[in-house]
Amino acid sequence: MLVRNRILSLQLASLINPSSSLLPFSKPTLSFPTRYLSHWTLHNPTHRHVSASASKTTQTRQISDAARFVRTVLFVPPGVDPDEVMEDMVLPGSNIVIGPYAGESRIKEVEFVKSSGKAKECPKDHRPEFAILGRSNVGKSSLINALVRKKEVALTSKKPGKTQLINHFLVNKSWYIVDLPGYGFAKAPDAARMDWSSFTKGYFLNRDTLVAVLLLVDASVPPQKIDLDCANWLGRNNIPITLVFTKCDKMKASKGKRPDENIRDFQQVIRQNYKVHPPWIMTSSVTGLGRDDLLLHMSQLRNYWDQ
Repeated sequence: MLVRNRILSLQLASLINPSSSLLPFSKPTLSFPTRYLSHWTLHNPTHRHVSASASKTTQTRQISDAARFVRTVLFVPPGVDPDEVMEDMVLPGSNIVIGPYAGESRIKEVEFVKSSGKAKECPKDHRPEFAILGRSNVGKSSLINALVRKKEVALTSKKPGKTQLINHFLVNKSWYIVDLPGYGFAKAPDAARMDWSSFTKGYFLNRDTLVAVLLLVDASVPPQKIDLDCANWLGRNNIPITLVFTKCDKMKASKGKRPDENIRDFQQVIRQNYKVHPPWIMTSSVTGLGRDDLLLHMSQLRNYWDQ
Protein backbone atom coordinates (compact mmCIF):
# COMPACT_ATOMS: atom_id res chain seq x y z
CA MET A 1 0.00 0.00 0.00
CA LEU A 2 1.35 3.43 -0.92
CA VAL A 3 2.57 5.49 1.99
CA ARG A 4 0.80 8.53 0.61
CA ASN A 5 -2.54 6.66 0.91
CA ARG A 6 -2.10 5.27 4.41
CA ILE A 7 0.65 7.17 6.15
CA LEU A 8 -0.76 6.79 9.64
CA SER A 9 -0.33 3.03 9.55
CA LEU A 10 3.44 3.18 9.13
CA GLN A 11 5.26 1.12 11.72
CA LEU A 12 7.44 4.07 12.65
CA ALA A 13 4.53 6.44 13.23
CA SER A 14 4.63 5.85 16.98
CA LEU A 15 8.21 7.16 17.07
CA ILE A 16 7.56 10.37 15.18
CA ASN A 17 5.29 13.18 16.33
CA PRO A 18 2.96 13.77 13.36
CA SER A 19 2.16 17.30 14.45
CA SER A 20 5.78 18.34 14.05
CA SER A 21 7.34 15.98 11.53
CA LEU A 22 4.75 16.64 8.85
CA LEU A 23 5.39 20.36 8.88
CA PRO A 24 8.12 22.14 6.93
CA PHE A 25 11.29 22.82 8.87
CA SER A 26 11.77 26.35 10.11
CA LYS A 27 15.09 28.13 9.68
CA PRO A 28 17.29 25.06 9.11
CA THR A 29 20.92 25.72 9.92
CA LEU A 30 22.42 22.62 8.30
CA SER A 31 21.88 20.79 5.07
CA PHE A 32 22.16 17.05 4.72
CA PRO A 33 25.80 16.28 3.79
CA THR A 34 26.49 17.22 0.18
CA ARG A 35 27.83 13.75 -0.56
CA TYR A 36 24.32 12.49 0.09
CA LEU A 37 22.56 15.49 -1.38
CA SER A 38 24.06 14.67 -4.75
CA HIS A 39 23.61 10.93 -4.36
CA TRP A 40 20.31 10.57 -2.57
CA THR A 41 18.17 13.67 -2.81
CA LEU A 42 18.53 14.45 -6.50
CA HIS A 43 16.16 11.52 -6.90
CA ASN A 44 13.71 13.28 -4.58
CA PRO A 45 12.00 16.05 -6.63
CA THR A 46 10.07 18.69 -4.73
CA HIS A 47 7.02 18.86 -6.93
CA ARG A 48 4.03 16.75 -7.95
CA HIS A 49 2.19 16.71 -11.28
CA VAL A 50 -0.76 19.10 -11.34
CA SER A 51 -2.89 20.61 -14.08
CA ALA A 52 -1.21 23.02 -16.47
CA SER A 53 -3.31 25.91 -15.19
CA ALA A 54 -2.26 25.50 -11.57
CA SER A 55 0.11 28.13 -10.26
CA LYS A 56 3.34 27.38 -8.42
CA THR A 57 1.69 28.48 -5.21
CA THR A 58 -1.16 26.05 -5.74
CA GLN A 59 1.32 23.25 -6.47
CA THR A 60 3.03 23.83 -3.16
CA ARG A 61 -0.23 23.93 -1.23
CA GLN A 62 -1.49 20.76 -2.84
CA ILE A 63 1.41 18.64 -1.63
CA SER A 64 -0.21 16.28 0.84
CA ASP A 65 0.96 15.69 4.37
CA ALA A 66 1.90 12.16 3.37
CA ALA A 67 4.07 13.40 0.50
CA ARG A 68 5.79 15.89 2.76
CA PHE A 69 6.37 13.12 5.28
CA VAL A 70 8.06 10.95 2.67
CA ARG A 71 10.18 13.80 1.34
CA THR A 72 11.37 15.22 4.67
CA VAL A 73 11.26 12.39 7.21
CA LEU A 74 11.94 9.17 5.30
CA PHE A 75 15.36 8.36 3.85
CA VAL A 76 14.58 7.66 0.19
CA PRO A 77 17.50 6.09 -1.75
CA PRO A 78 18.27 6.50 -5.45
CA GLY A 79 16.19 4.48 -7.82
CA VAL A 80 13.04 4.97 -5.74
CA ASP A 81 10.27 7.38 -6.72
CA PRO A 82 9.13 9.09 -3.49
CA ASP A 83 5.55 9.01 -4.77
CA GLU A 84 5.73 5.23 -5.04
CA VAL A 85 7.12 4.42 -1.59
CA MET A 86 5.17 1.56 -0.05
CA GLU A 87 4.91 0.56 3.59
CA ASP A 88 6.81 -2.70 3.15
CA MET A 89 9.74 -0.75 1.69
CA VAL A 90 10.41 0.97 5.04
CA LEU A 91 12.62 -0.99 7.42
CA PRO A 92 10.88 -1.64 10.77
CA GLY A 93 11.91 0.69 13.56
CA SER A 94 13.55 3.15 11.19
CA ASN A 95 12.95 5.84 8.58
CA ILE A 96 14.94 3.96 5.94
CA VAL A 97 13.43 3.05 2.58
CA ILE A 98 15.05 0.09 0.85
CA GLY A 99 15.72 0.50 -2.85
CA PRO A 100 17.32 -1.34 -5.78
CA TYR A 101 20.88 -0.83 -4.53
CA ALA A 102 20.25 -3.03 -1.49
CA GLY A 103 21.94 -6.35 -2.05
CA GLU A 104 23.75 -9.19 -0.33
CA SER A 105 24.20 -8.14 3.28
CA ARG A 106 25.33 -11.30 5.04
CA ILE A 107 28.70 -11.17 6.73
CA LYS A 108 30.49 -14.41 5.93
CA GLU A 109 33.90 -13.62 7.33
CA VAL A 110 35.63 -10.88 9.27
CA GLU A 111 39.23 -10.34 10.25
CA PHE A 112 41.06 -7.74 12.28
CA VAL A 113 43.52 -5.87 10.06
CA LYS A 114 45.26 -3.22 12.14
CA SER A 115 45.08 -0.51 14.79
CA SER A 116 46.19 2.96 13.78
CA GLY A 117 47.24 5.85 15.97
CA LYS A 118 46.74 8.39 13.19
CA ALA A 119 44.47 8.68 10.18
CA LYS A 120 47.44 8.59 7.80
CA GLU A 121 48.37 5.15 9.19
CA CYS A 122 45.01 3.60 8.22
CA PRO A 123 44.79 1.03 5.37
CA LYS A 124 45.24 2.51 1.91
CA ASP A 125 43.65 -0.19 -0.25
CA HIS A 126 40.66 2.00 -1.23
CA ARG A 127 38.02 -0.37 0.12
CA PRO A 128 34.79 1.30 1.33
CA GLU A 129 34.37 1.60 5.07
CA PHE A 130 31.79 2.37 7.76
CA ALA A 131 32.98 4.09 10.92
CA ILE A 132 31.34 3.26 14.25
CA LEU A 133 31.25 6.30 16.53
CA GLY A 134 29.58 7.19 19.81
CA ARG A 135 29.98 8.01 23.46
CA SER A 136 32.06 5.59 25.46
CA ASN A 137 29.98 2.67 26.74
CA VAL A 138 27.21 3.35 24.21
CA GLY A 139 27.66 -0.18 22.86
CA LYS A 140 30.02 0.26 19.89
CA SER A 141 31.91 -2.98 20.40
CA SER A 142 28.72 -4.88 21.23
CA LEU A 143 27.11 -3.68 18.00
CA ILE A 144 30.13 -4.73 15.95
CA ASN A 145 30.07 -8.19 17.56
CA ALA A 146 26.34 -8.45 16.86
CA LEU A 147 26.72 -7.41 13.22
CA VAL A 148 29.39 -10.01 12.52
CA ARG A 149 27.64 -12.60 14.76
CA LYS A 150 30.83 -13.35 16.65
CA LYS A 151 31.73 -12.70 20.25
CA GLU A 152 34.79 -10.64 21.14
CA VAL A 153 35.65 -9.58 17.60
CA ALA A 154 35.71 -6.09 19.06
CA LEU A 155 36.76 -5.63 22.68
CA THR A 156 33.84 -5.01 25.03
CA SER A 157 34.29 -3.51 28.46
CA LYS A 158 32.28 -1.79 31.15
CA LYS A 159 35.17 0.64 31.55
CA PRO A 160 34.70 3.59 29.18
CA GLY A 161 37.58 4.46 26.91
CA LYS A 162 39.01 1.01 26.18
CA THR A 163 39.06 1.70 22.44
CA GLN A 164 41.83 4.24 21.99
CA LEU A 165 42.95 3.58 18.41
CA ILE A 166 41.36 3.43 14.95
CA ASN A 167 40.63 -0.28 14.50
CA HIS A 168 39.95 -1.70 11.02
CA PHE A 169 38.05 -4.97 10.53
CA LEU A 170 37.90 -6.39 6.99
CA VAL A 171 34.48 -7.83 6.12
CA ASN A 172 34.03 -10.40 3.34
CA LYS A 173 37.42 -9.28 2.00
CA SER A 174 35.71 -6.30 0.40
CA TRP A 175 34.84 -3.57 2.93
CA TYR A 176 35.72 -2.34 6.41
CA ILE A 177 34.03 -1.78 9.72
CA VAL A 178 36.05 0.81 11.63
CA ASP A 179 35.85 0.97 15.42
CA LEU A 180 36.70 4.51 16.53
CA PRO A 181 37.56 5.77 20.03
CA GLY A 182 34.55 6.77 22.07
CA TYR A 183 34.10 10.35 23.18
CA GLY A 184 32.94 11.88 26.42
CA PHE A 185 34.44 9.55 29.01
CA ALA A 186 35.32 11.84 31.91
CA LYS A 187 36.49 9.10 34.30
CA ALA A 188 39.39 7.84 32.21
CA PRO A 189 42.91 8.66 33.42
CA ASP A 190 44.53 11.71 31.84
CA ALA A 191 47.03 9.56 29.95
CA ALA A 192 44.22 7.62 28.29
CA ARG A 193 41.92 10.50 27.38
CA MET A 194 41.47 10.98 23.67
CA ASP A 195 41.71 14.41 22.13
CA TRP A 196 38.69 13.76 19.93
CA SER A 197 39.07 17.08 18.11
CA SER A 198 42.53 16.38 16.75
CA PHE A 199 42.46 12.58 16.59
CA THR A 200 39.10 11.29 15.37
CA LYS A 201 38.15 14.41 13.43
CA GLY A 202 41.35 14.05 11.43
CA TYR A 203 40.14 10.62 10.34
CA PHE A 204 36.78 11.96 9.14
CA LEU A 205 38.27 14.80 7.16
CA ASN A 206 40.88 12.69 5.37
CA ARG A 207 39.17 9.39 4.47
CA ASP A 208 37.92 9.37 0.89
CA THR A 209 36.80 5.76 1.35
CA LEU A 210 34.39 6.60 4.17
CA VAL A 211 30.87 5.64 3.06
CA ALA A 212 29.12 6.74 6.23
CA VAL A 213 29.46 7.18 9.96
CA LEU A 214 27.19 5.05 12.12
CA LEU A 215 26.64 7.44 15.02
CA LEU A 216 25.48 5.40 18.00
CA VAL A 217 23.09 7.07 20.42
CA ASP A 218 21.98 5.52 23.73
CA ALA A 219 18.18 5.37 23.57
CA SER A 220 17.86 4.45 27.24
CA VAL A 221 18.78 7.98 28.37
CA PRO A 222 17.54 11.46 27.35
CA PRO A 223 19.32 13.23 24.47
CA GLN A 224 22.88 14.20 25.40
CA LYS A 225 24.37 17.47 24.24
CA ILE A 226 27.64 15.81 23.32
CA ASP A 227 25.83 13.46 20.87
CA LEU A 228 23.91 16.34 19.32
CA ASP A 229 27.11 18.38 19.01
CA CYS A 230 28.80 15.44 17.29
CA ALA A 231 25.92 14.99 14.83
CA ASN A 232 25.95 18.69 14.04
CA TRP A 233 29.72 18.76 13.52
CA LEU A 234 29.49 15.83 11.10
CA GLY A 235 26.70 17.60 9.23
CA ARG A 236 28.62 20.85 8.94
CA ASN A 237 31.57 18.96 7.52
CA ASN A 238 29.50 17.01 4.98
CA ILE A 239 30.14 13.64 6.63
CA PRO A 240 27.25 11.24 5.85
CA ILE A 241 25.73 9.73 8.98
CA THR A 242 23.21 7.11 10.01
CA LEU A 243 21.84 7.46 13.53
CA VAL A 244 21.88 4.05 15.25
CA PHE A 245 19.88 4.08 18.46
CA THR A 246 21.25 1.43 20.83
CA LYS A 247 19.91 -0.24 23.98
CA CYS A 248 16.34 0.04 22.71
CA ASP A 249 15.38 -2.91 24.93
CA LYS A 250 16.49 -1.17 28.14
CA MET A 251 14.84 1.00 30.73
CA LYS A 252 16.83 2.78 33.41
CA ALA A 253 16.06 1.73 36.99
CA SER A 254 15.15 5.27 38.01
CA LYS A 255 12.08 6.97 36.66
CA GLY A 256 12.54 8.24 33.15
CA LYS A 257 11.25 8.15 29.62
CA ARG A 258 11.01 5.04 27.48
CA PRO A 259 13.57 4.53 24.68
CA ASP A 260 11.03 5.48 22.01
CA GLU A 261 10.34 8.75 23.83
CA ASN A 262 14.06 9.53 24.09
CA ILE A 263 14.44 8.77 20.37
CA ARG A 264 11.59 11.13 19.54
CA ASP A 265 13.15 13.89 21.64
CA PHE A 266 16.52 13.40 19.93
CA GLN A 267 14.92 13.52 16.49
CA GLN A 268 13.07 16.72 17.27
CA VAL A 269 16.37 18.47 17.97
CA ILE A 270 18.02 16.96 14.88
CA ARG A 271 15.18 18.22 12.69
CA GLN A 272 16.00 21.76 13.76
CA ASN A 273 19.45 21.43 12.17
CA TYR A 274 18.96 19.17 9.15
CA LYS A 275 16.80 20.02 6.17
CA VAL A 276 16.51 16.32 5.37
CA HIS A 277 16.40 13.95 8.31
CA PRO A 278 19.39 11.55 8.33
CA PRO A 279 18.63 7.83 8.19
CA TRP A 280 18.05 6.28 11.60
CA ILE A 281 17.33 2.83 13.01
CA MET A 282 16.59 1.22 16.39
CA THR A 283 18.86 -1.59 17.58
CA SER A 284 19.60 -3.86 20.50
CA SER A 285 22.76 -5.94 20.71
CA VAL A 286 21.06 -8.15 23.30
CA THR A 287 17.98 -9.12 21.30
CA GLY A 288 19.40 -8.60 17.81
CA LEU A 289 16.80 -5.93 17.06
CA GLY A 290 17.68 -4.06 13.87
CA ARG A 291 20.88 -6.03 13.17
CA ASP A 292 19.91 -7.52 9.80
CA ASP A 293 18.05 -4.38 8.73
CA LEU A 294 21.07 -2.21 9.50
CA LEU A 295 23.26 -4.51 7.39
CA LEU A 296 20.76 -4.24 4.53
CA HIS A 297 20.88 -0.45 4.78
CA MET A 298 24.68 -0.54 4.78
CA SER A 299 24.62 -2.72 1.67
CA GLN A 300 22.67 -0.16 -0.35
CA LEU A 301 24.95 2.66 0.78
CA ARG A 302 28.00 0.56 -0.08
CA ASN A 303 26.71 -0.60 -3.46
CA TYR A 304 25.80 2.92 -4.49
CA TRP A 305 29.21 4.18 -3.33
CA ASP A 306 30.82 1.56 -5.60
CA GLN A 307 29.02 2.88 -8.69
